[in-house]
Amino acid sequence: MTPVPAMPSETRRAFRTRLAAWFARRRRPFPWRRRRTPYRVWISELMLQQTRADQALPYYERFLAKFPNVAALARASRREVLKAWEGLGYYARARNAHDTARLLAGRGGRFPRTYEGLRALPGVGPYTAAAVGSLAFGLDTAVVDGNVARVLSRVMAFGGDPGAARSRTLLQSWAQALLVPGRAGFCNEAVMELGAVCCTPRNPRCGECPLRAVCRAFAEGRPESYPRPKRRRPLPHKVVGAAVVTDRRGRILIARRKETSMLGGLWEFPGGTLEKGETMRECIARELEEELGIRVEVGPRLVVVRHAYSHFTIALHTHWARIVKGRPRAIHCAAFRWVRLRDLRRFPFPRADVEILQRLEATGGVFPRVGRKGAARVP
Repeated sequence: MTPVPAMPSETRRAFRTRLAAWFARRRRPFPWRRRRTPYRVWISELMLQQTRADQALPYYERFLAKFPNVAALARASRREVLKAWEGLGYYARARNAHDTARLLAGRGGRFPRTYEGLRALPGVGPYTAAAVGSLAFGLDTAVVDGNVARVLSRVMAFGGDPGAARSRTLLQSWAQALLVPGRAGFCNEAVMELGAVCCTPRNPRCGECPLRAVCRAFAEGRPESYPRPKRRRPLPHKVVGAAVVTDRRGRILIARRKETSMLGGLWEFPGGTLEKGETMRECIARELEEELGIRVEVGPRLVVVRHAYSHFTIALHTHWARIVKGRPRAIHCAAFRWVRLRDLRRFPFPRADVEILQRLEATGGVFPRVGRKGAARVP
């Protein structure tokens, strides 16, 4: 086995002195850096995974205002938790947070104080356990997120893929070597902050960097070459149909996705993916019969929403519809509800469905009349 390259002592000193002094002066005053408790640290770390700090900030403040502690989060319904998370994405984080709160509430609301204990909580991986352990309990555990991996790759001129198993081991060993015993939380935050505001993926501010004297990528004059850029493949595109189904009382039919599916637990306007050879109206009619056991008359189009997820993009064609046979049943969904337009905002929706809702609100939620020539007239 090839030995792990050691980090030079001069480089370690630069992290522990120059970077520490820089962070003490420059760290951003985020609310999760004040009044630290295990709960506040944990919620912030869940939100900051795969989300920029500026995007997470308003969600964090609203979430803490609604659920200020483990007990409050444990008492909440799943719908309330997902609604508070609505728009932040990666909803498994919210479901895991809710499951963890309920688990901890049965143990007096106390978090485990060991790395192994934290790892045993629902949805807590190595990064989250190390972050919460170091920031909340002073454990000497190093974190390696995208920012840390980028900083270390540039300082060491490491051209490997940070996602590969051997690279992760190497980066973790370097990060661990940088920690000052008893100050791991401060050290971790300092490296993450540098990667977020200075050692950025594009146009890094090397002139402001406290580590430029020991940075091999800076010495080479090509910091953006590290880490090795991934070859981005075009994202698959899906064409999807959805229906705004109304009844005679002016209510609208929505369905809740199964917890095991993508966007699990969220509500949506029912529908599904267009199959080869189908028209959009045929797609919507088939999907509603398969998902809810109803036959519908598909009416005019309401809106087309285009949205990008992490692994694919969609064009969501949404039509009005009315039931012509059958009553809804939860066949391939977790549940369904008839809801008045004014009450729809109480339910957590995926971002694409929120756009449908906005368009629906603009129409007043009234099924469009059809003119003499067959053209739909939306109020």
